[in-house]
Amino acid sequence: MSDISLSEVPLSDVAKNGVVFETVDRLDVTELAEFYGRQGHHATSSSDRLVRMQENSFCIVGAWQNGRLIGIARGVTDGVNGQLAECKLDLDFQGPAAVTRKEGRIEHDRAGIAREMAIRVVDALREYGVEHIDVLAYGTEQDFCEELGFKKVGGMVALRMKVEAAVPVS
Repeated sequence: MSDISLSEVPLSDVAKNGVVFETVDRLDVTELAEFYGRQGHHATSSSDRLVRMQENSFCIVGAWQNGRLIGIARGVTDGVNGQLAECKLDLDFQGPAAVTRKEGRIEHDRAGIAREMAIRVVDALREYGVEHIDVLAYGTEQDFCEELGFKKVGGMVALRMKVEAAVPVS
């Protein structure tokens, strides 16, 4: 994992943008749903599920500018394994190198906002004592994750099952 410490991260650009970071137990569900909606993110529209998602998160970091939620990062853990479960940034804060401009994917973090959120989550997981931290990255997010110190894991493939799908009987 990365040897980056939060104290080594320059915050001058972030501070100039008037961004406030906070580690919270829970975000306002309406504010979170609106954030996901602005990103075109496929998140659930169920308030109950958004509450449950947050209750099952180990660490939630939000970023606000002028009172508006512009970023979120979450970490989850079982006590041994940790995961940077999500790190999303409002498209208005991604730079011109952002390719897809879809779902808040971190493609070009021009002001270091997503980096700051991700490092806070990674530091919290480290302090908790997890043995390793995983992240799933879409192709356009891979550079961002590698800059944080994540490395590709050979032989692993991400798979997803829709919960409506029945498990095949053999």
